[in-house]
Amino acid sequence: MIRVRFAPSPTGPLHIGNLRTALFNYLFAKKNKGSFILRFEDTDKERFIKKSEKHILNSLKWCGLIPDEGPDNGKYGPYRQSKRKHIYKKYIKYLLKNKYAYYAFETKEDLKQIRNEYKEKGKLFIYNSLTRSKLKNSLNEFYFKQVKIKKKKATIRLKVPDSTTIKVKDILRGNIYINSNSLDDKVLVKSDGNVTYHLANVIDDHLMKISHVIKGEEWISSFPILQLLYNFFNWKMPNFLHLPLILNSFGKGKLSKRNSNQFNFTILPLKWKDPIKLTTILGYRELGYLPEALLNMLAFFGWNPGGKKEIFSLKELISTFSLKDINFTSARFDKEKMKWINHRHLQCKSVSDLTRLVKRSLKEKKIYFNNDQKLQKIILRIRSQCTFVYQIIEKSIYFFKTPSLNQTYISKVLLNKNINKNILFLIIEWLKNNDKNNLKLLKTFFYKLAINKKIKISYLFKILRVSLVGKLVGLDLYFIIKILKTNVLMKRILNLIFLLN
Repeated sequence: MIRVRFAPSPTGPLHIGNLRTALFNYLFAKKNKGSFILRFEDTDKERFIKKSEKHILNSLKWCGLIPDEGPDNGKYGPYRQSKRKHIYKKYIKYLLKNKYAYYAFETKEDLKQIRNEYKEKGKLFIYNSLTRSKLKNSLNEFYFKQVKIKKKKATIRLKVPDSTTIKVKDILRGNIYINSNSLDDKVLVKSDGNVTYHLANVIDDHLMKISHVIKGEEWISSFPILQLLYNFFNWKMPNFLHLPLILNSFGKGKLSKRNSNQFNFTILPLKWKDPIKLTTILGYRELGYLPEALLNMLAFFGWNPGGKKEIFSLKELISTFSLKDINFTSARFDKEKMKWINHRHLQCKSVSDLTRLVKRSLKEKKIYFNNDQKLQKIILRIRSQCTFVYQIIEKSIYFFKTPSLNQTYISKVLLNKNINKNILFLIIEWLKNNDKNNLKLLKTFFYKLAINKKIKISYLFKILRVSLVGKLVGLDLYFIIKILKTNVLMKRILNLIFLLN
């Protein structure tokens, strides 16, 4: 049974790097009829942000990555590590009893001083078999005899074996060999009693029967520590795959918040209000991107099924996805490609789906347009020009609200006030007595009016367009006249007449 987990730390907003990790886990689970599990690693109390969990849940929901198990359901809970302390206790006792772990009593200040002393000598301090005998820990017999130990204030560290080659296997990279002398004796339990990432992950993944661990490349340095813990517990290790990094737009360095500020793009799926700085960062949803377009882009950050097809729905991603198609090399973030993908997804959407999205956006602006048939006609005419849903509204706003007329602008484009007013009154008179939807009749009227007033038909259309749209851009004039109601047409034309007085 395939069981994968997405295990974010609620220490801030969910960014697209972590969302990509969630996506790959989700695709792999669904492709293999397995389970996608959400688990919160909330043991870092110093960095914990309460609203972060909600941001993560809402982001996954917006993208359609719904967990099969998580904080709200599932038989392997609790799914928050802060609620699993009672579970960890017996495993901590086991490690201490079998001398796979030990107590350490250095404070943060002690360790900082030691690191500085090593640095002054041009050396790198590593807390391991080569240094631990001279440090404050339960393995140091001399220190133990001299000092009365208070275990409540101690940390618990993993006892990494001396001069041992540790072999780990990554699905993407194959076998990796690490010399144990290059590793720290990682802290497994902090002095406040909270279990750290390494120990909690191993215990939780084992108890939740996780078959595959798919996470970012930045975690590969902790891989041998996890392997040691699995060995010490005599448990079978899940299959591991570390995804390649997402690089910034220039392909130099990991994608980060600093990059997004510097190059004016976001790394968040949904907006986030910083609880400390009180600044708001917009997400892809607020910028108008479709969730399926964001997932489509993220899928290609490290995965390529081959072929020329680039636009995938979530359903198509599931059916196509395979771990063997994940690339070894890092992927470069491309803001312009993201816009192109969103444009393509917008064009692929059904007109009924777009109608629903446009109506929702209009409602948010307190604009209510209840004629779905007319709205669909507008969308079909204008969507090819648009990358975002909000652009459909921007480019067709004159269908939904009366445009404001600018006196300075009108004076520049309409030269003869008296001719303009006379023409506009005649158009109103015609609209009162004729069917505007009779295109042949309407065209004949306009051409005869232009001849009688000795003006070009293009100038007549200019006068009419300004009255209906407020400027000289917009869809085909006959289409606009057909969509707008007769009383709305006459009212807008009168607005221009009053302005010309």
